[in-house]
Amino acid sequence: MMSILYNLGIFFYGAAIRVAALFNQKAGLFVKGRKNWKKKLKKAIDKEASYIWFHCASLGEFEQGRPVLEAIKNQYPEYKIILTFFSPSGYEIRKNYESADIILYLPMDSPKNAKEFIRLTQPEKAFFVKYEFWYNYISQLKAQQVPLYIISAIFRENQHFFKPTPWGKWYKKMLNNFQHIFIQNESSAQLLQNAGINHFTISGDTRFDRVAQIAKGAKKFEIVEKFKGETVTLIAGSTWKPDEELLAAFINNSNNIKFIIAPHEVTSANINRIQQLLKKPAICFSQAIISDINAYDVLIIDSIGKLSSLYQYGNIAYIGGGFGVGIHNILEAATFKLPVLFGPNYLKFKEAVDLVDKKGAFPVNNYSELKAALTKLLNENENLQKASEICKNYVEKNVGSTKLIINKVFNKN
Repeated sequence: MMSILYNLGIFFYGAAIRVAALFNQKAGLFVKGRKNWKKKLKKAIDKEASYIWFHCASLGEFEQGRPVLEAIKNQYPEYKIILTFFSPSGYEIRKNYESADIILYLPMDSPKNAKEFIRLTQPEKAFFVKYEFWYNYISQLKAQQVPLYIISAIFRENQHFFKPTPWGKWYKKMLNNFQHIFIQNESSAQLLQNAGINHFTISGDTRFDRVAQIAKGAKKFEIVEKFKGETVTLIAGSTWKPDEELLAAFINNSNNIKFIIAPHEVTSANINRIQQLLKKPAICFSQAIISDINAYDVLIIDSIGKLSSLYQYGNIAYIGGGFGVGIHNILEAATFKLPVLFGPNYLKFKEAVDLVDKKGAFPVNNYSELKAALTKLLNENENLQKASEICKNYVEKNVGSTKLIINKVFNKN
């Protein structure tokens, strides 16, 4: 009965998305990208090759799974990689990713689609990242005896798996179809053990390995280096309107500080809105020239793909999203020793909770709290140095998840 209800839910979800596609661009990409998926897959598949399948919901999960994918690609070149995405925000940005041999949208999780996808690809192993629990794909992989792993998973008490309802019991059975579950923390381990599930390893979060990779390969920007000079610089990454309004109030009343703002949305309308908030001299990255960059206090990044490398030029970071659904990636800043500030919606992110507890990160609810936190860091150098070291040590202590996963999956000592 539960599987019937689930499949009905998938059917109606697909129907709703097709209706939404008539009015919404993202929904349109979702639908269009899945058209003729069997034909595309048949054309792309190499019947002589052995495949490993990676599935990610979106871009954030891709970055989380990327270290494991690339480690397999480097250490086991006999395998080809299939990479699937659920969301357009992952697929459209990474559809030309060089380390995967086939990249496509995950077909909707119907019994027919799952069976056909597994038949065509015949993966030798499959990896789902963090939260992906698609019943029909998981069931088909189990039926075909394909080892399935989930990496960087994190569980919470309020999830379906741990509720004593028929729906919860049905969801919990899904976990038994995984060959092994790689989880982030002790609380997840306790929840699984209490549910009678023991095929797991606390491996940590693969994002630490990813941000360490990014730091080693960070791009250099001469114009940003000139902009910063010897001045203390705050980098605001992935900001939204509420973040930008708070920051603008601080910027407009500050002295002897440089600011780099990399908004989440880089549309011309949004960039213009941010410029209107600012009373200090500001310039967009695309318009900046090195000869007069020192005339500006604020540099606005009006393109994507630069933020993770820009953190190397900062002393403090503000990470956006905390006044919305949740903060964006704080580890990219922390790996460069930047103390991080963010809005109040951070409790679902273990690394944020950890760094708040350790005094390397500082949540703020309003402008007065933002001002107080920044003033303490900026005016007392000892506080800034201490918070910086906390962030650096936290990242360094947590790298190594990828190696642990690879060793376990491929039986390496």
